[in-house]
Amino acid sequence: MLKDLWAGRFGSRRLDPQIRAFTSSLELDKRIAKHDVRGSIGHARMLGRQNIVTPEEARALVAGLEQIARDIEADSFPWPADAEDVHSAVERVLRERIGPVAGKLHTARSRNDQIALDLRLFVIDLCDELDRSVLPGYTHLQRAQPVSLAHVLLAHVEALRRDRQRVAHARERAAISPLGAGALAGTPHPVDPESVARELGLERTFRNSIDAVADRDFVADFLYAAALTAVHASRFAEELVLWTSAEFGFAELSDEHATGSSIMPQKKNADVAELVRGRAGRIVGDLVAVLTTLKGLPLAYDGDLQEQRVPLYDGAIVAPALAALATVVRGLRFDREAMHRATERGMLTATDLADHLARSGVPFREAHEVVGKIVRERLAKGADLAGLTLEELQRHDARFAATALDEIAVEKSLAARTSPGGTAPARVREALAEAQRALRS
Repeated sequence: MLKDLWAGRFGSRRLDPQIRAFTSSLELDKRIAKHDVRGSIGHARMLGRQNIVTPEEARALVAGLEQIARDIEADSFPWPADAEDVHSAVERVLRERIGPVAGKLHTARSRNDQIALDLRLFVIDLCDELDRSVLPGYTHLQRAQPVSLAHVLLAHVEALRRDRQRVAHARERAAISPLGAGALAGTPHPVDPESVARELGLERTFRNSIDAVADRDFVADFLYAAALTAVHASRFAEELVLWTSAEFGFAELSDEHATGSSIMPQKKNADVAELVRGRAGRIVGDLVAVLTTLKGLPLAYDGDLQEQRVPLYDGAIVAPALAALATVVRGLRFDREAMHRATERGMLTATDLADHLARSGVPFREAHEVVGKIVRERLAKGADLAGLTLEELQRHDARFAATALDEIAVEKSLAARTSPGGTAPARVREALAEAQRALRS
């Protein structure tokens, strides 16, 4: 049985099993084991380059660690049941395989900068996974103005494009190597942090050794990007739930992407969309948990930081949630006729009447009041704007011209929204082309 890492200070008495079980992070650490070994390989090679260990010792360390990496990948690594964490587990198995030279792996390194590196490498992988997963109306849930389906979907694309930018920024801030910071004050050994960073594909090294082991901003950065992405996915998911309901009937889920009811034979449930909504709440909670832990911690490393792994790992659920949502979207069948029928109710082109008067010089507030009275009169008759006559319009305001009746047609209303970013077909085609170019780049 391997001694505790601090056995010299505490003599022959071993850690109480109850305390060991409470403080152990091994089960959490298994998820970052491959990152831990990857960082250790880079550290071992640097020790050899800097003559802190001999070239033969460095080769032995690297060879032993590479075999452990293969075992972890194959899910055949023999995890020591009583190891405190991934670091001690790997070192124990390494010692069993290559002998006492394994003890030199920890030269010029602390578990503080080691775990900081592991988590940074893990977060970079999460950012890459999330970036690959981010693929691509109504106001106040009341019918407002006619818009094209493509225009609505492009609105969600815009939100997801911002999410990709946030993920990229989170990845950039995570790509800083803390190795060489030691426990908090650096190391007297002639280490070369820059060479390890280059080998691990990290863009920069730390500037302050205390900050290097205390910093978990990169965890919060990832969870913020993940939480906001999840919120955007949740908003889209909510629309899918509404659109596929009998009340809306705008779309139908593919049979292989929906679930049914154990009691009601007619049901087709948007389970994926509902779970995406639910998981968004979890990820927002994960972000709050991390920030709450950080706010009260003194520098440098504190055991509380170990608890951040739970919300970090949980935040990773956003990528598979997005992937499942994208699968559902690919299988949707939109009912364009149902959507068009919905535009025939709700006075959707009333604004066009007000804009008609405004273009003839009527102050918009006055035009708004005139059209409001027309709407009230039509509602009292149980009618919509369809069927309005020029005589009725001019009875409310003589400045209405005959073209007003054409302008309240849904197709004309759509075509009129030619302002940048509007729903006019020409603008939507431009937006689709631009979005496709951006995704390709």
